Amino acid sequence: MNLHHSLLRHAAPLLLLAALAAPAPAQSPPDAEMHFTTGVTHLREGRVDLALDEFKRAAKGDPRNPYFQKGLGQAYAAKGEWAPAIAAFRKALELNPYYVDTRNDLGYALVMSGDREGGKKEFLAAFSDPMNPAPEISAYNLGRAYLEEKNYSDAVSWLHTSVTRNKAYPAPYLLLAETLVATGRGDEAVLQLEAAVREVPKDAELLLALGRAYLKVGKLAQARMRLDDAVRADPAGPFGRAAAEQLQAIAK
Repeated sequence: MNLHHSLLRHAAPLLLLAALAAPAPAQSPPDAEMHFTTGVTHLREGRVDLALDEFKRAAKGDPRNPYFQKGLGQAYAAKGEWAPAIAAFRKALELNPYYVDTRNDLGYALVMSGDREGGKKEFLAAFSDPMNPAPEISAYNLGRAYLEEKNYSDAVSWLHTSVTRNKAYPAPYLLLAETLVATGRGDEAVLQLEAAVREVPKDAELLLALGRAYLKVGKLAQARMRLDDAVRADPAGPFGRAAAEQLQAIAK
């Protein structure tokens, strides 16, 4: 999926599509379970068309299995086919109303289809559900949705909520800092990223973001230190390379 770039790099798309970690229920036919498992592997490895075919076969073998419907929806979403994705996610929730993280998938598909209000309602329903295993993701999704609408106040509020729910989750720190920078609050952005690095000290993306934020507010020595840390944390990866390029630009 394409990632956007600005002062601080977005950590993820609007929705962090949840892994299909749960096994298919035992009562499903073995062939359907096999197709589901194969579809999960294809989807994780980026073979979306093959994944879609396998999930279709799984759902045909057991149309009342919510995991199969969720997988089908995620494959359609990965292809940008929002109407069938929405239908599959809704079917999964109809079959199992307690499958709460599917509301995040449904919210994402609705937002991408143009129904932003419907999508935000699903994110809010997911966040408010006591069965939600990861409310920080639902709060993050709401924060990002509001940021895309330039509703900075609500974006900051929901991103703060996401951070509060899980201080070891990097994505909301990154987006919160970006939102603060967009509203002229660069010093607050630095404070948020400093807090993030204290919680997740080896995360190269956070280190890179903090280095760039220090540059933005004129703290050159601190910027060099954190950019060096990012290079060490991710020497061959994209964040380490970006930090090395930033250091070269500073040296010129």
